[in-house]
Amino acid sequence: MYKIVRKKELNPTVTLMEVEAPFVAKKAKAGQFIIFRIDEQGERVPLTIAGYDREKGTVTIIFQKVGFSTIALGELNEGDYIRDFVGPLGKPSEVEGKKKVCVIGGGVGCAIALPSAAAFKEAGAEVTVIVGFRSKDIVILEDEFKAVADRFIMMTDDGSYGRHGLVTQPLQELLEAGEKFDEVLAIGPVPMMKFVCKTTEPFGVYTVVSLNPIMVDGTGMCGGCRVTVGGETKFACVDGPEFDGHKVDFAELSSRNGIYRDREAEVKKDHACRIEAMGKTLIQ
Repeated sequence: MYKIVRKKELNPTVTLMEVEAPFVAKKAKAGQFIIFRIDEQGERVPLTIAGYDREKGTVTIIFQKVGFSTIALGELNEGDYIRDFVGPLGKPSEVEGKKKVCVIGGGVGCAIALPSAAAFKEAGAEVTVIVGFRSKDIVILEDEFKAVADRFIMMTDDGSYGRHGLVTQPLQELLEAGEKFDEVLAIGPVPMMKFVCKTTEPFGVYTVVSLNPIMVDGTGMCGGCRVTVGGETKFACVDGPEFDGHKVDFAELSSRNGIYRDREAEVKKDHACRIEAMGKTLIQ
């Protein structure tokens, strides 16, 4: 069992939790992920590690409450326990040897981009950070990004904060102005990552994306997280989650990610929360 030692609501739909998991914290690196299961009946859900403290033995996760299990996780509080918290899984971000990088985060994907940006900075790289959100009211981790960025650019779809527009706009401007990046790392919604790759491709800039396909066991055995990269089948859990974005089949990735969307909506509609039921029982 893994204790939740800190909980913070970053915006109405995004939650930060710090979980007591010393063995995971001991080996965790930027870019890796964990798989949690709330209880013995729960599904296995992957979440990228948003931070870790080796001395305290804690791992930070940041998640959006959109599906059956993430909504249930969001209903837990400090002092509650998670049944399973397995990791670190996947390959860490490759940060060594890069002199100049651009890290791009979109929405809740910023939670994944932040530790990678910090790792690049710690490795001695000059770090440009571009983040994008729909509007000002859902912005997260701005101060944390500014602390690790040599240059920070905020974008919002509606122009309510920072610059008005998409993350690809300042990226395009920088590349056209002659900026030379050793790597662009994009993490966020699949369409955003796809168009970041389309923006960098004409300039020949190496571009990495962190993929989030459906995943079950996290060890390469089930094949649920398979993606096509450079015409070859890869497993995001063991070969990734980071891949060369110019080689990713984004159309296939989008199709596979949406395969259970209707079923999950159906289950969510009819679901009776066991946590709420337990609370009502205790009150009675």
